This record gives sequence, structure tokens and C-alpha cells, in this order.
Amino acid sequence: MKLKALFLLILLSSVTLSILHAQTDTLILTNKDKIIGEIKSMDKGVMVFETDYSNSDFKIDWKKVNQVFSQTKFLITLSDGTRYNGMVNSLNDSLVRIIPSIPEKILDLKKKKHKQDSIPLDPVPVPINTIVYLNALDEGFWSRLSLYFDVGTTLTKANDLRQFTFNLGTGYLADRWKVNLTLNNLRSTQTGTEPIVRNELTLAYNYFLQKDWYLLYNLNILSNTEQLLDFRNSNMVGLGKYLVHTNKVYLGFQGGINLNSEKFANQENSGRTAEGFFGVGYNIYDIGDLDLLTSVMLYPSLSTKDRIRSDLKFDIRYEFKFDLYFKVGTTLNYDNQPVEGASDLDYIFQTTIGWKL
Repeated sequence: MKLKALFLLILLSSVTLSILHAQTDTLILTNKDKIIGEIKSMDKGVMVFETDYSNSDFKIDWKKVNQVFSQTKFLITLSDGTRYNGMVNSLNDSLVRIIPSIPEKILDLKKKKHKQDSIPLDPVPVPINTIVYLNALDEGFWSRLSLYFDVGTTLTKANDLRQFTFNLGTGYLADRWKVNLTLNNLRSTQTGTEPIVRNELTLAYNYFLQKDWYLLYNLNILSNTEQLLDFRNSNMVGLGKYLVHTNKVYLGFQGGINLNSEKFANQENSGRTAEGFFGVGYNIYDIGDLDLLTSVMLYPSLSTKDRIRSDLKFDIRYEFKFDLYFKVGTTLNYDNQPVEGASDLDYIFQTTIGWKL
């Protein structure tokens, strides 16, 4: 009995200490309310905050946070693109002090040995409104992972139209890089016509540089019956920069070289082409529960005279509770020199319901 009592006491003490350790973060809001709990993350102007008295996490507008005090180590991004690993504590209602942790070590390929990164260890005071991203490093792998999926379907009895749409995306954010994988699928069947199928798979890798510049590599695989495209494998290498990076909006551009391998339905063999690319992306999210995302890409050909392609994407997403959302989106693909029998323009319009992590 004494052994059981001792075991229960140790277990209870461990749980209590774990709870006390987790609830180490304090927020003071603009209305002077104080909240004690655990900061999970902050992105796009919304902080996710956990408390021991709520079954679900709070979502708090970052603009309504006056001061923050924490002993947790975060991955921190500022609006000018500067990145830190460290703790955040307020000095007053407008300034916070970032206390960097031991710098990450990176491999020097020339000297074949490790050297320390140049992030200073001295405390750094910054305006609180310049912090655009926080993620608790103590949460491990899963806190850096993102995931979403959404589905949509259309059934029409009059002409026996059946359409199904599925979108899936996942990503991982590290200290100096991020990678995203997305899959988009659309299939439409109708009596008396050939099925319409569109599949797109994209792998995007970004390596962050100073001042919100980044190196990029994108692998894109597209098939599209409307343009008689059996497949197009695109390998894009280039450079990008965020021109505006705040808690209200992202605006950036990217450009570089794209190498394609294409095969069309009326061709026996695939062909290789080279293109330049230039794109602009705009994401605004400080509009209540709405999130608006637009991107435009232009591909002037380097190997085919006067050929130019373009891609346009426009999505509006409305978020509900429990990370559910409703999305309306359109994607447009244009080629001014399509193969014989193919359309120069293809577009899809989707309404879907989804969930994100």
C-alpha cells in the first residue's frame, strides 16, 4: 500500500509540474486583461493560445496583444525577413526584447567543417508589430507541419453531369527553409462527351536569405485534357522576395529559369523547352475570417519563338470554427501557341469545403 501511495504521489507531482511548466506564457491585452497559458503559434496576425481552463485553443488577434512574456523558445520572423530562435518578452506596450538562443550551426562546404551562424546572442529590442511569425520550438516536428484538404462535388440530373474536386496540401517550416507539397485533382463526366480530367502536383522548396529574399526550386507536374496535355514536367529554379510582409498582407515576386518536358495527346514523343518565369503573389488576411490569395505567373519561352504561357490563381477562403473552411477558387492556364486541336485557354471554378491543421 505504501508503495502504491508513493507511486501515485510521484505521478501526481509529475503531472502537476508538467502543467505548471506548460502554462508559463502571459499575455496582456489592449483592454488590460491578463491571460496565462501557452503560446502555440502566431501567423497571419492570429495567435493560437492554450489555457488549462479551456477545452479548445484561443485564437487572439495579434493587434490586441499589448505585452507578451514567455520562457518558451520560438522560431521568430520579423517583417524585414530577419529570423531568430529565442524567447520573447515585452519591455513596454510597443517594444519586445528577443533573447536569441545558441545559433544554428551550418555546414561550410568550402572548409569542410562547421561554423556558427551570424545571429547575435545579445538581446534585440524590436517593435511588437514587426513580429509576423512565432512558432514554439518546444512543440517539435508536428508544430512545424501544416496540412489542409478540401473536397467539392457537383451532380446535375438534367444532363447527367458529375464533377468531383479534391485538393490536398502539406508543408514543413524549418529555421532556414520551408517545403510545400500540393495536389489538385478535378474530374468531370457527362453523358455524350469525353471525361474532363485535370491533375496538378507541385513541390516547392524555399531557402531563406537576408532581407526577405529566398532561393526557390519548384517541381510542377500537370496533365490537362482541355489542352490535350498528357503531362508537363516543369523544373523551376530562381530567386524571390517579399516586398510587403506584415500581419495584414504578403506581397512578393519571384523569377528565374524553367525547364519543361511536355507531351501532348496528338504527339508520339515528348519535347523539351526552356522558359523564363516571373510571378507575383498577393495574400491579404486582415479582413475578419476571410483570406484572399492571388498569384500570376508568366512564362516567356526561350526556345520557341513568340510563345508565352501564363497561370492565374485566385482563392477566397472563409474560416469557420474547428479549423473548417469554405473556399471559392479559380485557376486559369493560357498558352498562345497550343498544339493543333487544343484550346489555348483552360480554366476551372471550384467551391469546396475543407479542414486545415
